[in-house]
Amino acid sequence: MATMPGISFEFFPPRTPEQHIILDSTWKILSRLSPNYLSVTFGAGGSAQAATLEAVDTMLEKAGVPVAPHISCMADSSEGIRDLLNEYRARGVDHLVVLRGDRQEGVHASGRFQYASDLVGWVREEFGDDFHIEVACYPEIHPESESLQSEMKYFRQKVEAGANGAITQYFFNPDSYFHFRDDALRMGVDIPITPGIMPITNYKQLARFSNICGAEIPIWIRRRLESYGDDGASIREFGLEVVTSLCEQLLNGGAPGLHFYTLNRANATMRLWQNLTSYFVDKAASKPVRG
Repeated sequence: MATMPGISFEFFPPRTPEQHIILDSTWKILSRLSPNYLSVTFGAGGSAQAATLEAVDTMLEKAGVPVAPHISCMADSSEGIRDLLNEYRARGVDHLVVLRGDRQEGVHASGRFQYASDLVGWVREEFGDDFHIEVACYPEIHPESESLQSEMKYFRQKVEAGANGAITQYFFNPDSYFHFRDDALRMGVDIPITPGIMPITNYKQLARFSNICGAEIPIWIRRRLESYGDDGASIREFGLEVVTSLCEQLLNGGAPGLHFYTLNRANATMRLWQNLTSYFVDKAASKPVRG
């Protein structure tokens, strides 16, 4: 049988008792798929940061797979991040996702770190190779980048600061990934670049996310989703078809794995993975047997 690709699943920390129940159910289901790791996004401070730490602790204890917490430049101080990373290291965490973090336009981070490359370099200085570091990248260009050239420059700075791998913002045009990967290789960046995958389950929510992060919804997909109106079942079935095809094209083109933005829901991601499992079984069965 063809080798299944490496996968990882991303969650956000819960803020209410109801969200706790949903998240617990979700990671318990998806961790059965033997992912490379589960990741938990970073709360900027106070109770949100505590919720991240609590979620990481729970998954470390019960999931049976590695957990990769996010850290960001939105943290209050380097001392706070140092304490947090010491806690993570003591708990057995050896994988981080390091980001700049979201901030209002024109507003700089209040702490020591302005950019993800600053934070990556600091983690390397403080902790050496104790952590495998993933960073973000943007095949369709970050909304704040002036050009593709500036986007690639910032990406290279994160790699030179010590990143081991990268996870992309989600996208629906596979060519954007392949062009970005090839551009990175041409400038000497050869770390694994894992596509970020967003299941399509709610068009209004997806459109809102995409407007914020700059991810393009191709016009043919947008028009089809709009045509379904409030027919959630049709949106989910069409979304499953589109994103399954996207994943197949990415894996056929050499993507090193897939990182799923689960939005703390298991069903859409699980159905995607079932489709891909069937795809790999069928692909293996179609290979000619050599005598």
